[in-house]
Amino acid sequence: MKIAFQMDPIGAVDINADSSFRLAEEAQARGHELFFYGPDHLAYQEGRITASGRDMTVQRVTGNPAVLGQVREVDLAEFDVVWLRQDPPFDMHYITSTHLLDRLQGQTLVVNDPFWVRNYPEKLLVLDFPDLTPPTTVARDLETIKAFKAKHGDVILKPLYGNGGAGVFRLDANDRNLTSLHELFTGFSREPLIVQKFLPDVRNGDKRIILVDGEPVGAINRIPAEGETRSNMHVGGRPEKIGLSARDLEICAAIGPLLKEKGQVFVGIDVIGDYLTEINVTSPTGIQELERFNGVNVAEKIWQAIEAKL
Repeated sequence: MKIAFQMDPIGAVDINADSSFRLAEEAQARGHELFFYGPDHLAYQEGRITASGRDMTVQRVTGNPAVLGQVREVDLAEFDVVWLRQDPPFDMHYITSTHLLDRLQGQTLVVNDPFWVRNYPEKLLVLDFPDLTPPTTVARDLETIKAFKAKHGDVILKPLYGNGGAGVFRLDANDRNLTSLHELFTGFSREPLIVQKFLPDVRNGDKRIILVDGEPVGAINRIPAEGETRSNMHVGGRPEKIGLSARDLEICAAIGPLLKEKGQVFVGIDVIGDYLTEINVTSPTGIQELERFNGVNVAEKIWQAIEAKL
């Protein structure tokens, strides 16, 4: 098959951690041809969806993860699969790329389905499952956020469309910074904020569960660094081996059919204690860590699911 990856610069990836690299590596091992382009080089041209990029051969070489060909323009309708894999922020640039990729429907399989990536932002899709999530408010209005904090005392405040743990603050019952943080966030962004009740179980880790075509295939636990609330590996969280609990399987059974129905082939959900906190569909990570801990070749399972759709 001919496979195109829409992603951030391939030369900057960590070959031992990056999920896009692992997906490309597995595709190459299966005999597929690879093409790389950045989201800035996606275009609509008189009825065609095009991209300017390079043919790619990936290699597990630190500092040199890919050999790239000459720049050329391609018609993405001529590809079998396009991977939507650039990292957030989930801004209008990101949203526009999903609108353009939508136009490949019926010609090229886009993974994950861009229509539902656009309509299922990670911190909003969980609102469809209030019985599985901690108490949550999404608001821009300061008084609404203050009322939520007054009710729950110890809360987590974060930007609605952020990623990687950036801009995440814990405000305990004695904290006096809410108004200042609200001024900071609303001073540079028109987006709402999301505030959730703090879950003390985070000290035991934030579990990343990987689902392939709606089915759980395993999990890793991310332990916060000393003195840190956030467990994201981007900010020093330590991954460790962990299994799936009965509650984890209950959560996956509740959300899995919807993810499968909406073409979300590769999804990473975040679970703290007994609560679902995020459903990551834009550019989830964790498959290399899971492979090392459990010997589960998640990339193979993902490609098997994709190949079955073609």
